[in-house]
Amino acid sequence: MDLVLVWFLAIAVLWTGYLVLEGFDFGVGVLLRVIGRDNTDRRVMINSIGPVWDGNEVWMITAVGAMFAAFPAWYASMLSGFYLLVFVVLLALIVRGLAFEYRGKADTDQWRAWWDRAICYGSAVPAVLWGVILANLVRGLAMDADHVVTAGPLDLFTPYTVLGGVTTLSLFTLHGAVFLSLKTDGTVRSRARVAALRAATVAIPATLVFLAWTQAAHGKAWTLPVVALAGVVLVAGVFLVARGREGWSFAATAITVGLLSVTLFGSLHPMVLPSTTDPAYSLTVENAASAPYTLTVMSWLAVVFLPLVLAYQAWSYWVFRRRVTREHIEPRPVYGGDDGPGHSPTGTPAGTG
Repeated sequence: MDLVLVWFLAIAVLWTGYLVLEGFDFGVGVLLRVIGRDNTDRRVMINSIGPVWDGNEVWMITAVGAMFAAFPAWYASMLSGFYLLVFVVLLALIVRGLAFEYRGKADTDQWRAWWDRAICYGSAVPAVLWGVILANLVRGLAMDADHVVTAGPLDLFTPYTVLGGVTTLSLFTLHGAVFLSLKTDGTVRSRARVAALRAATVAIPATLVFLAWTQAAHGKAWTLPVVALAGVVLVAGVFLVARGREGWSFAATAITVGLLSVTLFGSLHPMVLPSTTDPAYSLTVENAASAPYTLTVMSWLAVVFLPLVLAYQAWSYWVFRRRVTREHIEPRPVYGGDDGPGHSPTGTPAGTG
């Protein structure tokens, strides 16, 4: 198989993995102050994603690194065109990471409240902007013959791209609520089910309309059944969580996010960044790719190291598979104790005691 196509598919898979895995992280963060009525509830929610959230972000880092190495022209034009949005996303992710670590460094309600807001906004902002970026990637940007993006920041916000942001925010919120209903127990679990059903009232229509719009404007013949399947699985996932089948429901929302990504990247290929100025100026998988030697070396490295990374992440999910409850959250120690993500105040990993 052509290595150019292989690496386009690899990058699409990496972004799909990121959206599926980081998607429920974002959803948990968005719901932190909605479902969590007190500090113990919020620590249960944070501990549910504590062992995995930073590992999930590695998918994004790997995807961007693969774009840089395999399609440097795509990387350069995309990041220059989305510079402001990407900067805001990275700033939000930094703030969110700091909030996870620092919310337990002082034992005051005001201190924790500020960091809890940082987690909420640090999750909601990327959840919206990734949808805007991906929608713009499919729609295309104004770009000249030298592949320099001439579109301004306001040009990135159109009805289609704004709908993309609403879709990812609502879908990730639903995904996170279902994850909480699967990973926690007690009051957090029951509130998460209610939150999932409420999020579905936005996620279902937004996702269905966005998928239909993408298919009508940019889709291929083979993406039509993918779009139809995504809609069916999404509705089934909401029905399943209402019936208390959290495991199957989480699989359904994960598949929906994955099929959304497949639709977007499938609609994009063989382009990697269409030009709305002139189709002749568009970047394709062929004119944006690195030299064959570079792609060959990258392929061998991926064959060696990718299975190890996947095995490690699968192992971490298996180790921390148990539900997190309020009983796992011990009373806070004297000021200075650690209740960061994934750990109890004594340092015991969440879900192991």
